[in-house]
Parts: sequence; C-alpha cells; structure tokens
Amino acid sequence: MEDFFSRSEVLLGSEVMESLRNVRVILFGVGGVGSWCAEALVRTGLVHLTIVDGDTVQPSNVNRQLPATRETLGRPKVEVLKERLLTINPDAEIEAVFENYYAEGKTEGGADLKIGEYDYIIDAIDSVAAKTDLIINATRVRGMKIFSSMGAALRFDPTKVTTGELMSIQGDALAKAVRARMKKIGLHPYRKVKCVYSTENGQPLPTSPQGEEKIKGSLMQVTAVFGCTLASMVIKDLRKK
Repeated sequence: MEDFFSRSEVLLGSEVMESLRNVRVILFGVGGVGSWCAEALVRTGLVHLTIVDGDTVQPSNVNRQLPATRETLGRPKVEVLKERLLTINPDAEIEAVFENYYAEGKTEGGADLKIGEYDYIIDAIDSVAAKTDLIINATRVRGMKIFSSMGAALRFDPTKVTTGELMSIQGDALAKAVRARMKKIGLHPYRKVKCVYSTENGQPLPTSPQGEEKIKGSLMQVTAVFGCTLASMVIKDLRKK
C-alpha cells in the first residue's frame, strides 16, 4: 500500500506516517461531518479507526453525507462507510459500531466502548446531552485528545469554518447549548477542548405556519469542510509529537 500514500508521506514525513499506522481513533457520528472526517483520515494513512453511529441512511441524508446514496437507503451508515473505507485501504482495521453514544463511555445499548484505550476521540454527535457527556468523560483520560464539532447546519459559507476552544466560541448555538448543559449538571471538561465551528451567523431556523420549528437545513459544502478540519486537527497534533 506504500504507493497509495506516497503523496501523504512526501508532505508529512515517515514519522507521522508511522504514527498514523499505529494510533487508534474512535469517531462518534458518521453523518454530514463525521463521514468526511473518516474518509480524510483513512485516505491520509490512518489504519485503526472505530466508527460509532446508530442511524441508518435516510433520503434526507443524500445531499451531504458520504454513506448516503439511492442504493444505500435503509442501511446502517457505519456498515456502508466501513465498506467504502476498506476499498481505499483493505489493510485498514475499521470497527463499525451500529449504536449511538449514550453516556459514561457506553452506547444506548449499554456496550462499553473503552474510550480510554484510544489515542484520539472525534466527536461529531448531534445530541447535546451525549456530546456533553462524551466531552467531559474524554477529558478525564490522560494522554488522549478529543476534537469536537459544533454546529454546521444553517450555514452557507465554507470559508468561515475555523477552530477554537469550546469555552471561548461565540455565535454558535450548539457550543452555547453544551456549555449551558455543563453548567446545569455542574460538570465541566478537565482540560481545554479544541473544536471546529463556523464564524458565519447561522440562518434563522424556519418555522411552520403553526409556529413549530422545521428541520435544520445543511449543505455538504460546509459539513464536509467541518469533517476535513477535524481530520486535519488529528494530523496537526501528530506532527507536533
């Protein structure tokens, strides 16, 4: 497989490539953000990846999610994505967990994900409660890094995507909701958490004639940049070591 990753090695060097072959990454959420993050990491040379998501491919996913096509409707996203990643690198070790994260390092079904055994956790979860719990628990583990995605929906401009520390992010409704939940439950991260977010003001959430909130619109042009930025955060961290 050396030739397949030669362009990565020219830029990153042999030591970083060796790290990519050895580090273990667990990714939560393989939708519009997480699926592109997974592909970027494996295409760069990552070998050991666990993907966790309890959702199946739906028609509304096709506009932005890597696993979603007309041919994959109804299938578990993690299974579709695993198949694709193995076509990129058949030697990769991809573990697909068809469950959603719940709390305290476990899935909704009670499976222990042993998050302390990973070098990196990537959070692309939509649920505020689950995201908050994962961030808090991940920061308890020494020597492990967590990178988290904030809100990619309701935005048009991929050039506004950037990174920042969770407690300092302004203008992002998801970051605000996570901090509010942390305050409510009286728990906070044990160290700083770097996130990808957008400085673009989110579009107003449309409402129905009855005043009910409709689903949030989102575009691949933005969500994919979020995902690739998460992947780059892992690569940058490896380059520092």
